Amino acid sequence: MVFDTYETLALACLVLLLGYFLVKRVRLLNHYNIPEPVVGGFVVAIILTVVHQFWGLSFSFDTDLQRTMMLTFFTSIGLSANFSRLIKGGMPLVIFLFVAAGLIALQNTVGIFSAMALGLDPAYGLLASSVTLTGGHGTGAAWADALAARFGIQSATELAMACATFGLIFGGVIGGPVASFLLKRLHRKEIPEDENLDDVEEAFEKPVYRRKVNTRSIIETITMLSICLFIGQQLDLLAKGTAFQLPTFVWCLFTGVIVRNSLSHIFKFKVAEEAIDILGSVGLSIFLAIALMSLKLWELVGLALPILVILLIQVAVMALYAIFVTFRVMGKDYDAVVLSAGHCGFGLGATPTAVANMQAVTSHYGPSHKAFLIVPMVGAFFIDILNASLLKLFVEVVAIFH
Repeated sequence: MVFDTYETLALACLVLLLGYFLVKRVRLLNHYNIPEPVVGGFVVAIILTVVHQFWGLSFSFDTDLQRTMMLTFFTSIGLSANFSRLIKGGMPLVIFLFVAAGLIALQNTVGIFSAMALGLDPAYGLLASSVTLTGGHGTGAAWADALAARFGIQSATELAMACATFGLIFGGVIGGPVASFLLKRLHRKEIPEDENLDDVEEAFEKPVYRRKVNTRSIIETITMLSICLFIGQQLDLLAKGTAFQLPTFVWCLFTGVIVRNSLSHIFKFKVAEEAIDILGSVGLSIFLAIALMSLKLWELVGLALPILVILLIQVAVMALYAIFVTFRVMGKDYDAVVLSAGHCGFGLGATPTAVANMQAVTSHYGPSHKAFLIVPMVGAFFIDILNASLLKLFVEVVAIFH
C-alpha cells in the first residue's frame, strides 16, 4: 500500500497523538523521557510488522514529506544559535566543546573497530556510534541515508532508529549512577529540601526576553526557514562531487546560523525564539513519526545481536569517559559532576535527557548554573556541528576498510 503526502501526514499526526497518550499513561516511558514520536512510531511499526508477517502486506510512505520535515528541524537548530551565548559561556563552554568532540571521536573509533571484530561491515559500527548516540534520532536518520548510499548497508534507517532509541534510554539510566559515584568521591551531602532554594531570579535556563508567538512571528519564522532551506539545498548542489560535500541538512543548519546571527547582530532584529522552537519541534516530530512507522523490523533480525553488543560497549565507554575525562577536565567539583551527568544524557541520547539527568542531581544537591548554561547550548546546537564535521572524517576512515 502506497500513501500519498496528505495520507502520510495524517497518519504521522495520529502516530504522534498515540505517542502522547502512551507516554502520559505509562510511567516508565515518562520517567525515561522517551519522545512521543519514538513511542508511537515503534508501536505502529510493530503493528505493521505483524500485518506483513501474517498477510504479506507492505506499506510505503511519502519520503519527500519526511525529508522536508528533517531539513526543517535542522534549519531551526541553526536559527536558534546565537553567537552571543557562546561568548557568555566563556572558557568552560569552549573546554566542554573539546570534551564533547573527544567523545565523538572515541565513539566512532570504538564503533568501527568493534564492528570489524564482530565480523560486520565497519559502516554498521559507525551507525552505532556518534551518528545515533551523540547525534540522536534526527541526525541518525539523516546520516543513515548517506551511509546506505555510499556503502550499500541494508536497513540503515531502521537500525539508526533502533540505536538512537537504545541510547536515549541508557543515557537516562546511567546519568544518575555516574553522578552518585562522583558525588561520593566529593563527599557532597544532600541539601535539605527547605534549604535547596535558588535565589537567583534570572537563571541561565530561563531567558528574560521571548517574543510572543502570534501570526506575525510564525510568518517571519516560516520565511526564515524557507530561505534557509532554499539556500542550503543550493549550496548542497554546488558542493556535490567536491571536497566540501556534506549531507544536505548540514548546509541548511549552517545557513540558519548565518541568517540568524546576521539578523540579530547586524540588523538588530528580534528573532522569535519560541516560534523557531515550536516549528522545529513540529518538523522533528513529524519526521520521526514517518521514519519510525516506516520501520521494517523483519529486516533487522540478523543484525540485532552484533549491534546490541556494540551499543553495550558504547554505554560502558560513555560512563567511563564521563568519570575519567568529563569530570576531571571540567574541574573535579560539583559543577563538573552535574556536567558529567548531563554529558551522559546527550552523549548517548538527547538534550532533554541531559537536562533531566542534571535536574535529578540538582534537586537533591543544589543548583548548578554553570551546567545549565553549558549543556543545553552544546547539546542542542554546537554538538551537531562538531558531530557533522568529525563524521565526515570517519566516513573516509570507513571507506579505507570497506
